[in-house]
Amino acid sequence: MITLAASVLFGLLVAFVPLVGMEPMGGAKLDPDHAPSVEPLPSSSGSNCSDLTLKLEFSTKVVEHEYIIGFTGYFSAKARSLYISSSLRNAAALEWRIVPRQNPASDFPSDFELVHIRQASTGSLLTLEDHPYIKRVTPQRKVFRTLKYTPSPEPAAPCNATRSWQSSRPFRRTSLSLGTGFWHATGRHSSRRLLRAIPRHVAQILQADVLWQMGHTGQTAKSHLVDSSHGGLNVGLKMFCLFLCTGSGVKVAVFDTGLSEKHPHFKNVKERTNWTNEKTLDDGLGHGTFVAGVIASMRECQGFAPDSELHIFRVFTNNQVSYTSWFLDAFNYAILKKIDVLNLSIGGPDFMDHPFVDKVWELTANKVIMVSAIGNDGPLYGTLNNPADQMDVIGVGGIDFEDNIARFSSRGMTTWELPGGYGRVKPDIVTYGSGVRGSGMKEGCRSLSGTSVASPVVAGAVTLLASTVLNRELVNPASMKQALIASARRLPGVNMFEQGHGKLDLIRAYQILNSYKPQASLSPSYIDLTESPYMWPYCSQPIYYGGMPTIVNVTILNGMGVTGRIVDKPVWQPYLPQNGDHVDVAVSYAPVLWPWAGYLAVSISVAKKAASWEGVAQGHVMVTVASPAENNSEAAGEQTSTVKLPIKVKIVPTPPRSKRVLWDQYHNLRYPPGYFPRDNLRMKNDPLDWNGDHIHTNFKDMYQHLRSMGYFVEVLGAPIICFDASQYGTLLMVDSEEEYFPEEITKLRRDIDNGLSLIVFSDWYNTSVMRKVKFYDENTRQWWMPDTGGANVPALNDLISVWGMAFSDGLYEGDFTLADHDMYYASGCSIARFPEDGIVIAKNLKDQGLEVLKQETAVVEGVPILGLYQTPSDGGGRIALYGDSNCIDDSHRQKDCFWLLDALLQYTSYSMTPPSLSHSHSRVPPPTGAERPLPQRLEGNHLYRYSKVLEAHLGDPKPRPLPACPHLSWAKPQPLNETAPSNLWKHQKLLSVDLDKVALPNMRAYRPQVRPLSPGESGAWDIPGGIMPGRYNQEVGQTIPVFAFLGAMVVLSFFMVQLTKAKSKPKRRKPRIKRPTYLQPQAATATGKSPTV
Repeated sequence: MITLAASVLFGLLVAFVPLVGMEPMGGAKLDPDHAPSVEPLPSSSGSNCSDLTLKLEFSTKVVEHEYIIGFTGYFSAKARSLYISSSLRNAAALEWRIVPRQNPASDFPSDFELVHIRQASTGSLLTLEDHPYIKRVTPQRKVFRTLKYTPSPEPAAPCNATRSWQSSRPFRRTSLSLGTGFWHATGRHSSRRLLRAIPRHVAQILQADVLWQMGHTGQTAKSHLVDSSHGGLNVGLKMFCLFLCTGSGVKVAVFDTGLSEKHPHFKNVKERTNWTNEKTLDDGLGHGTFVAGVIASMRECQGFAPDSELHIFRVFTNNQVSYTSWFLDAFNYAILKKIDVLNLSIGGPDFMDHPFVDKVWELTANKVIMVSAIGNDGPLYGTLNNPADQMDVIGVGGIDFEDNIARFSSRGMTTWELPGGYGRVKPDIVTYGSGVRGSGMKEGCRSLSGTSVASPVVAGAVTLLASTVLNRELVNPASMKQALIASARRLPGVNMFEQGHGKLDLIRAYQILNSYKPQASLSPSYIDLTESPYMWPYCSQPIYYGGMPTIVNVTILNGMGVTGRIVDKPVWQPYLPQNGDHVDVAVSYAPVLWPWAGYLAVSISVAKKAASWEGVAQGHVMVTVASPAENNSEAAGEQTSTVKLPIKVKIVPTPPRSKRVLWDQYHNLRYPPGYFPRDNLRMKNDPLDWNGDHIHTNFKDMYQHLRSMGYFVEVLGAPIICFDASQYGTLLMVDSEEEYFPEEITKLRRDIDNGLSLIVFSDWYNTSVMRKVKFYDENTRQWWMPDTGGANVPALNDLISVWGMAFSDGLYEGDFTLADHDMYYASGCSIARFPEDGIVIAKNLKDQGLEVLKQETAVVEGVPILGLYQTPSDGGGRIALYGDSNCIDDSHRQKDCFWLLDALLQYTSYSMTPPSLSHSHSRVPPPTGAERPLPQRLEGNHLYRYSKVLEAHLGDPKPRPLPACPHLSWAKPQPLNETAPSNLWKHQKLLSVDLDKVALPNMRAYRPQVRPLSPGESGAWDIPGGIMPGRYNQEVGQTIPVFAFLGAMVVLSFFMVQLTKAKSKPKRRKPRIKRPTYLQPQAATATGKSPTV
């Protein structure tokens, strides 16, 4: 044992000596030899940097004739082939073949196969899915990521300036190529200024060096194993932690563009694998190298975990192309290699790419902690990227070094749950993503910005944290996320859909992990509708009797096991002294929590007895989660954990009908899954409508404006038949893509006759333009056709035809002035028919349809764009039509028209016709509809595939049976006669975790000193190549005892080894020699010489 301890210490010393003896590494040099067609990241070590801005774009396409066949388990290649053959045995005329996949995973069993099927019909695909071992058949997808350099409006800047990852919104297809005259790219971030920041090592700023050095202060992950009476060995283990708490023993995977074999920043690259069709493992772009450097660089731009096992997965080619099947194979290999942490700095809006999403679930179920970027599509809300928006993945947003939310960082909520539910809180956490320094492609460092930079910051922190935990069995995707969100520092003045739970706090996360006990927790951990601004949008509007229930989608994190369940039913316990009995609560939840997480949907409403009451009510929901006990757990059967969800709401008397506006969410469709084009056809770089069309996503500003004007806005997530129209003044329909049930049309007519008013903001719909904006991909030989226009105008015309109204298929744009307000009409339609006693406003606009179809420009005079109408029935409501929604949509709004919305609401709610409209010089006689035919539905469209209203019927879609209206089952209250807590947001502590009891290293002594650069000073840090910055900045007096101890241990080790060798060396047996007979023994003895034998 002594020999073993000595050998270990001696090995540590040998490993340490080269670190302190390396020569300082020179600055990186400019590399001008890269081909411009594949643009690598430019080096940044010269005195000045070129004025370029890096733009990052993602897109995916379906590959024609190729399908991913998913199986119910892992099978050999021979078995998979037999299953497919048996499924297609009766399809004799079908040509199919298995596409070979040559990669490191091809030698192992797999759960999917890539098959090329020519002339595949729906029937043949269904035949495949009928096989008992085949789970799903989905199209193969081709993924593009484009890294471009564009000239910046800024002059050339010193190299301590940052580079920005800038991105147009991710989209599914490449472009809508309609001609250079019309399709002018106008990226939404083109006017953003470069972000400026002093280059700093992010690992230092987050105090990673405190964990690197915690052995000096007596707080190590292993020290409690040794009795304090054994002082020498205790100190030795403390020193041992000095080398282990840098990511040692943790396998971290980087899925990106590869890494050069001999990059000087990395010392523990365990494996590099190539999953592309290119014969190289090297990084030709620099992005993968940068990401890997943030996680594990050992010099210059220091990473968090330089001793971690780095596994490089090259999943993108130098042309920035990938395929879903490449990711699936690489994910399977990561599971096989028992990867601990996986960083994925990519994403897109398609959360319905089922093979990819299912494989992410499988990864996390195998205890792989996945960290992913939330997206670079801010500041717009509803722009979360997948897989970061999944419950089991740590989604990371970005901040700058002044703790401001980065403008580019995507915002919540998730849109999976729309229209019937409400989105979850994302991102989970934010950290530095602006001006972060990482490794250059060949050498040196550079600064970049983006959530693809913030993601490896968290991945590196997670890797470092995992290496500090003694019992690695406790580290899993749920427990790590619990520690991160419970320890996060909340940023002031920022809501939860921007910052999640707050800023990454590495030290507090370390405290929680090292005192963690398996348990369940909630995200968010409480519901406080009075807390502003963190609880926006819940805090922006009080609740009242008769209103639509407020839905809060809470995530349950289960650190006890990969699977779990909720025991019995959640219990609602109102606090009677705090008027909790004025609140009704209904709870729905996931029947199974897998993997590591599930949902808890809490619907909050006001009891009838509080219809005229105003005040604050409180209570809490109790939830018990059970999971199967682990094999090595002391608990038998199941582990359980009970969590409390505090609820606090502001109640006001029911507002008057005229102040209540109902937003129709049910008839809004978005990508995914269908191709629903943008409302503004000028937006070439952002062709898909994917933000949810919700008042808390891309209509956030409109909602805030209505609240400031005193209106109460509620959301209808069910058919029109499911609300009491007598409670509302106006029904607001904006950008509707869905069809309508016949029963909805009948009920709406009856409601308007009884006093409900209607405002409709439409958009373009033109079948010729829709055929034009379809595109043919030469690589995949696949046509993509929109399933509707900007709005479903034929369906809207069916809805309003009873009043003699209709929209046209004209497509117009242009600037104009209305009521002394500057306006912009962006790809809107016109009013084709309107009652003769109505008010119609017309303007001169450009014919955008002609421009798209023929690249010709023409101005059309007197285009009817706005109509106001009072229905003739006694006490009937009013109707207002406007042909364009872009002026109230945050996505691409150029000039808002909130004033117009105010005027329309004054008209519909109070019957006050605005004089600026009724007496406008732009007023024209209402059109009769005789000028041109009304728009018809596009023949052959596939809207029925994604519609909640239509279903296929012999090639002619027809309405589905009308669904039942949702009815909530209100929980039976169990009142508590006790006082509720006054402040729901204490620091979010987990059960059995007391941060005060977990000692920390002397943080003050080791806090890195970050100084600003002097004018003209190089951005490179003058630090010896192998020395961690935290160690390098210590005072010499602090390092003398360390070296003295190491020297003494070396000497002791040497003598102990020698002594052990001496004692264990076998004694050589001397041969017995027969004593000779001497004739003169006395003489021989006298001479002192031995006789010769």
